[in-house]
Amino acid sequence: MNYFPFLLAMCLCFVSYAQIDLEYQKPHEDILQLVDADLPPSIRLNSEGTEGLLLYRKLYKSIEELSQTEMRLAGLRINPKTNISSRARYYYDVKHFDVDERKETDIDGLPGSGQYTNFSWSPSQRYMAMTNTTKEGVELWVVDLKMKSASKISDDNLNANMRDVINWLKDESGLLVTILPEDRDPLIDKEEIIPSGPTISVNDGKKAQNRTYQDLLKDKIDEANFENLATSEIWKIDLEGTKEKWGESAMYRSLSISPDGQYVLVSTVHRPFSYLVPYYRFPTHYDIYNIDGDLIYEFHKVPLLEDLPKGFMSVQTGPRNMSWRADHPHTLYWAEALDEGDPEVEVEFRDAVYQQEVPFDRPEELLIKTRDRYSGITWGNENLAVCYNYWWNNRNLRTVFFDPSDPDKEVRVFNERNYQDRYSDPGSFVTRENDYNRDVLHIHDGYLYLLGDGYSDEGILPFVDKYDLSSGETERLYRAENNDQLERLIRAIDIENGVLLTRLESQNEFPNYYFRDIDDNTLTRISNNKNPFQAIQDVHKEVISYKRDDNLDLSATLYLPVGYDTMENKKRPMLMWAYPVEYKDKSTASQVTSSPNEFTFPWYGSPIFWVNRGYVVLDDAAFPIVGEEEEEPNDSFRPQLVANAKAAIDAVDKMGYIDRNRVGVGGHSYGAFMVANLLSHSDLFAAGIARSGAYNRTLTPFGFQSEERNYWEAPEVYYTMSPFMHADKMKTPLLLIHGEEDNNSGTYPMQSERYFNALKGLGATVRLVMFPKESHGYAARESILHMLWEQDRWLEKYVKQSSGDSSSTQ
Repeated sequence: MNYFPFLLAMCLCFVSYAQIDLEYQKPHEDILQLVDADLPPSIRLNSEGTEGLLLYRKLYKSIEELSQTEMRLAGLRINPKTNISSRARYYYDVKHFDVDERKETDIDGLPGSGQYTNFSWSPSQRYMAMTNTTKEGVELWVVDLKMKSASKISDDNLNANMRDVINWLKDESGLLVTILPEDRDPLIDKEEIIPSGPTISVNDGKKAQNRTYQDLLKDKIDEANFENLATSEIWKIDLEGTKEKWGESAMYRSLSISPDGQYVLVSTVHRPFSYLVPYYRFPTHYDIYNIDGDLIYEFHKVPLLEDLPKGFMSVQTGPRNMSWRADHPHTLYWAEALDEGDPEVEVEFRDAVYQQEVPFDRPEELLIKTRDRYSGITWGNENLAVCYNYWWNNRNLRTVFFDPSDPDKEVRVFNERNYQDRYSDPGSFVTRENDYNRDVLHIHDGYLYLLGDGYSDEGILPFVDKYDLSSGETERLYRAENNDQLERLIRAIDIENGVLLTRLESQNEFPNYYFRDIDDNTLTRISNNKNPFQAIQDVHKEVISYKRDDNLDLSATLYLPVGYDTMENKKRPMLMWAYPVEYKDKSTASQVTSSPNEFTFPWYGSPIFWVNRGYVVLDDAAFPIVGEEEEEPNDSFRPQLVANAKAAIDAVDKMGYIDRNRVGVGGHSYGAFMVANLLSHSDLFAAGIARSGAYNRTLTPFGFQSEERNYWEAPEVYYTMSPFMHADKMKTPLLLIHGEEDNNSGTYPMQSERYFNALKGLGATVRLVMFPKESHGYAARESILHMLWEQDRWLEKYVKQSSGDSSSTQ
């Protein structure tokens, strides 16, 4: 095995390359008209479906907004002036919506144009709290839905850096909010500090195998600035704006008020900090306070979590996932590992769930032991709850009924399946709001109800089931029809009378909301959203099925160019877009989870734009990577990748739509990794587009994507899968795009920079576009328009014109 490319990686970063001085460009008008379409508002209805809010937002930020001051500390990105995430997405307007009258109304008192986020319903849902970000900071606003008015009830001094900024009191008399300490010290400017010594990290022999997290602390100045920005005081603010201090300065991570409103579970971050992991793995204390702010009980102190056991199923020891029982006034429950948190340890039960009632004057009680790793509970009543546990390694998901009052009572399995098996998903249990305004199982006359997505070999056909707790039998109450619309069941409004909130859409009909009465088989329309993408509303769209060379069933969504004449039989260029997914069995890998009736939405990262430029588009092409039994999926990653691509091209070519010599391929993130591998190890494509990818897996040595083996355990896998190691095989034009501020684990910007240097040094045709201020996903309109311009030019030059087609207008 030749490890020279690995050594080459360490030096190629110093190779210089020619720069092109180019301002932001705009794509062809055929693309631009789709990008700039105005979207309908999103809707937030109350649980009864009687009224709600319409939220309006702009599709993109501006590069000016992205260029505001940003500090990246411990996994957070913060605007230190406004004290909120520097990457927050805002709504600029909020309107009241009356469902019965189908009427939207302006809300009195709101500023002309705001920056609203952190929406939070009050317990009765009469009020909606939200934050508004000004040039100086974050304000607290409350909308009174009954009065259709809004009030600002705080100055712009909230601290939203740790995200959990708003918590309603049970009686709706006010809220607990995080506010900046008045005596906060100024931040330290690194550029003004003369170093007093080196930064030194040590290890005492423990294994600390962590993924390649980004935006980590790097030195003592980062530590001081993080502590400064994370520190808040808790204040109680009533609806008139009167406030009183509730909690002293601390690094508050979260607050959770008990169902009866009498106690608060408070988590705070503490030193020592780490340069290896984000803030959510720093030492964290969990304490119980009463509603007046008095400390009642120091529940648990989680230490710094740098050295968890290896594997995706590894967890900390001691209590984790602390929360309040939804059906009790103030009972805390949590999980603890029974296998030392190590998936390699063989035990009968992996986890146990315990509970304890405040004021903790009685011992903790065992509720249930789980065979696999605990993942949550849906509470019902004293004798019935649902517990979920899963195991990543075999993709097993287990759902059981248990009796919270009797831990010795045998659990009853409701469903056990591969969680990637969408066809066998029984749905989610319908819940109702109890007297504490918490969601619990809706139990009626010995029955439960379930809403299912309805993935099947017949299509996506959502359903409603009624489950008999005594017999274990299920009765189907409703199943969507297989017609030219796609339905998504949102939630039950009145399940006993068969009323549901649902959403319907089609290829050219923007999603709209309805009330569906499954007893009367009637639909009542709520919203009236219009299709903003008229230019492509009549494009031909279908989900095609085909087979891989090993007989594995695959599928993809096929679009024909706008105005395509099927009688003309003219072969067009094609753009394929995909993302690899790992599976542990072939049956789940073959399931179809897309629908031809889904609305055709050209979001910024979509390939759909190119149906307006004369291309056949194959979107969401299935790229399963299957490893059954003892074989891991990545053991045969490359040949499966190529087989997927060839099968897709063969299928569309057989339909007579494309010139198979003019096929381009694109992908984002792991899809970009896919593109680079396909171009290196096949001759199927005329060009490729790879956005925000990782290309050298030795730079992510402790696992990546669904690979949990480290580099030293599987060096051949890391080497074979890394396009960087095979840069000498690249003979196909490749467009590399990356955000300069990518914060995704593993996809450092240097992944694209070093890969470009390698390809350039070896004579490949390659172009590298680095977007200033952009993260893993792109946000600024200027960046997105330029990205589309780059992609369009690349496809026009290397795909459409590769066989002499001169129809480009670029």
